[in-house]
Amino acid sequence: MNVCRAPITEQEFEQYYHLRWQVLRQPWQQPVGSERDTIEQTCIHRMIIDENNTVLAVGRLEKVNQFTGKIRYMAVSPEAKGQGLGLQMIDELEEQAQLLGINNITLDARESALGFYQKLGYSLHEFSHVLFDEINHFTMSKDITQHRNHQHQISSELQTIWHDTIPLSKAMNIQIAYYDAEQLLCHCDSAFNKNLHNTMFAGSIYTLATLTGWGWVYLELQRLALAGDIVLAKADIKYHSPIKGVAYAKVLASKVTGDFDVLNEGKNARVNLTAHLYSGDNIAATFTGSYAVLPIKPKTKSKK
Repeated sequence: MNVCRAPITEQEFEQYYHLRWQVLRQPWQQPVGSERDTIEQTCIHRMIIDENNTVLAVGRLEKVNQFTGKIRYMAVSPEAKGQGLGLQMIDELEEQAQLLGINNITLDARESALGFYQKLGYSLHEFSHVLFDEINHFTMSKDITQHRNHQHQISSELQTIWHDTIPLSKAMNIQIAYYDAEQLLCHCDSAFNKNLHNTMFAGSIYTLATLTGWGWVYLELQRLALAGDIVLAKADIKYHSPIKGVAYAKVLASKVTGDFDVLNEGKNARVNLTAHLYSGDNIAATFTGSYAVLPIKPKTKSKK
């Protein structure tokens, strides 16, 4: 059975890049290495493999900016054509785009692939460029906002609270990309949060992580129909690598511990969680936070 996932090991990445080169570069006598560019570490990579771990198809998603993504380097092994692998890869990359808060996907399609993308809902705009003096490419795009999950509406209230009460969150344009009670993903404006090295400012990384953790607790309270004041009690962050592209933070339900039921007893709840900051498929920072939730006492009517 075929599986679509990200390459993990060095060997898998070599196989991934080899198929990209074999299909997209070798027929035009381009050298090994020409199938890669300078932003590979900041992108989302996917490959389809069979039961023997043979790579059958590859594709890449990059974030052009906070809300726009681009699909590149789509390739299917000549031996695996006609199996619907191209459609499977596009579905996977679009799903990843939705998780990352991308509203619009663009791509530069080879002339021979225009019909394929049009059937998938991509609109043809204009001529883009000629590759290797013979392959015409055309710019296409697709709006994917209509595929937002229903929980996205629930999280919009949280986003409004952030922007109305925390000026830095508005300046960073922190947005909720996805929420479904199992995971919460948030992202921010990469252009605003760059330092002198053109990587993400450490303070912005910490802020994005802190608010994503705070946001998870808030949304869980909403889901459980509970009320409480959320306070960050303790936090630690480890920076693993610079973030050069558009970062996003993720909290998984499996990485959260705590008992909210004590709020009904008038006691403080303590929630411990881990948020990972990503650049592409790679974890660039790990945030661990402990949040206290203070029960809100009902207002009593004053005696006259």
